[in-house]
Amino acid sequence: MSKKEPKLEARELNAYYGDFHALKNISLAMEEKHVTAFIGPSGCGKSTFLRTLNRMNDYVEGFRVEGDVLLDGRDIYDKNIRVDELRKEVGMVFQKPNPFPKSIFENVVYGLKIQGVKNKAVLQEAAEKSLRQAALWDEVKDKLNKSALALSGGQQQRLCIARALAISPSVLLMDEPASALDPISTAKIEELIYELKKDYTIVIVTHNMQQAGRVSDYTAFFYIGELVEFSKTKAMFTSPKDTRTQNYITGRFG
Repeated sequence: MSKKEPKLEARELNAYYGDFHALKNISLAMEEKHVTAFIGPSGCGKSTFLRTLNRMNDYVEGFRVEGDVLLDGRDIYDKNIRVDELRKEVGMVFQKPNPFPKSIFENVVYGLKIQGVKNKAVLQEAAEKSLRQAALWDEVKDKLNKSALALSGGQQQRLCIARALAISPSVLLMDEPASALDPISTAKIEELIYELKKDYTIVIVTHNMQQAGRVSDYTAFFYIGELVEFSKTKAMFTSPKDTRTQNYITGRFG
């Protein structure tokens, strides 16, 4: 039986901001329907790497990549790839909740409307499904026409997750999705990640080592633009192979 190819894979990826070499020869495979966490000190390249996975860095002046990023075996940097199509497949949730100044309902179906979906029944079904998946439906079902900006921070972040899920991606990228939230909201986001991995491939950047330990199946440790170590999370946290990983995990630097 042949080994299943990874959902998402970087091969000898180098990234540059102008002359600055931000990512150095990264090769990393992310398994389908698993959670992969990126850890490492600030400025080590983990968010830059996350953003190469759906070409968010394309907007940054002077940014360029060398090497390959494969989604289901296709290079996402191929000139024939349409970035808008790629972003339907690879959704993104940012560090700070960023709902639009619209109603809760309009936030969730925003991506579908951009795609040209006008059928009200389809939009309503998608909104309910996504809000249920984001564990928010019961809290907002009676106020879908109210402003999303009236929600709490934790609710706003789950709304942003619902918005990302509404366009039916297969991969969800999360850049420190709980760092701006209180502990109760953080716990809800973590529970949500655990549930969502049944249906989605999730890649999460986190500063919080305990969070990586709780939510991820695999962990990658980045340091100064390099991928130092990658393994199953439990193995990395109990017996890291590189002394730099051990020093970071035990809090000697970071």
